Amino acid sequence: MTRYKLTVEYKGTDYYGWQRQDDVPTVQAAIEEAIYKFCQQRVSIHAAGRTDAGVHACAQVAHVDLEDFSRPMEPFEIAKAINAHLAGQGVCILKVEIVSGDFQARFGAKNKLYRYRLINRPAFPSIERGLAWHIRRPLDVAAMHAAAQILVGRHDFSTFRDSECQAKSPEKTLDRLDVTAREYDSCGGQEILFEAEALSFLHHQVRNMVGTLAKVGEGKWSIEDVRAALAARDRTKGGPTAPAEGLYLVRVDY
Repeated sequence: MTRYKLTVEYKGTDYYGWQRQDDVPTVQAAIEEAIYKFCQQRVSIHAAGRTDAGVHACAQVAHVDLEDFSRPMEPFEIAKAINAHLAGQGVCILKVEIVSGDFQARFGAKNKLYRYRLINRPAFPSIERGLAWHIRRPLDVAAMHAAAQILVGRHDFSTFRDSECQAKSPEKTLDRLDVTAREYDSCGGQEILFEAEALSFLHHQVRNMVGTLAKVGEGKWSIEDVRAALAARDRTKGGPTAPAEGLYLVRVDY
């Protein structure tokens, strides 16, 4: 058996998240089926983190153990062979690497970067429909970034934790949360990016933080409102959950 590290890109729109489930399409199931079609091995792949339904990934990381093939294969050949069975499914293997037998995609991760994309303009997005949150009203990016800094550090993030979160503790250390904007089109539209880095996150934490910061951007909440929401440790005191379609797992560091 050889252990392989897979770097995976996927568009989550048509999937019910990463984790295999009965009777619905998932990213994990799509890759496992592609591996079976390639080498007739039934395997379980293990990811750095389970993304929710509709969430995308630029570079999800997973590991899988495969028996030796009938002929030696280079990692790039394995990636090519798996991708041949993923064509048209919104999932692809960017890279395959041979790793040591004790490599763990989940437990070996040292840092994760999530990016949330928000398109801010009156007209709805057409080309990137389903790939970003759309808000028509102008947003104050500087105010959102300032409010975001309240959340950086180690806190009890119960206010930003989904009610079905299975984490043992609501305490997490958020290393970075930046809000920036860049030109999106030639008519004044802008793309607002929320970038969050941490070792791990609670269920829906990033989406709940973005939904809260959007209220600041709209002028409905102040920075002190965000501070009070964090201190309340109560999900009902936080802002709404931003849609899944804007969230991307960008990088996992080891």
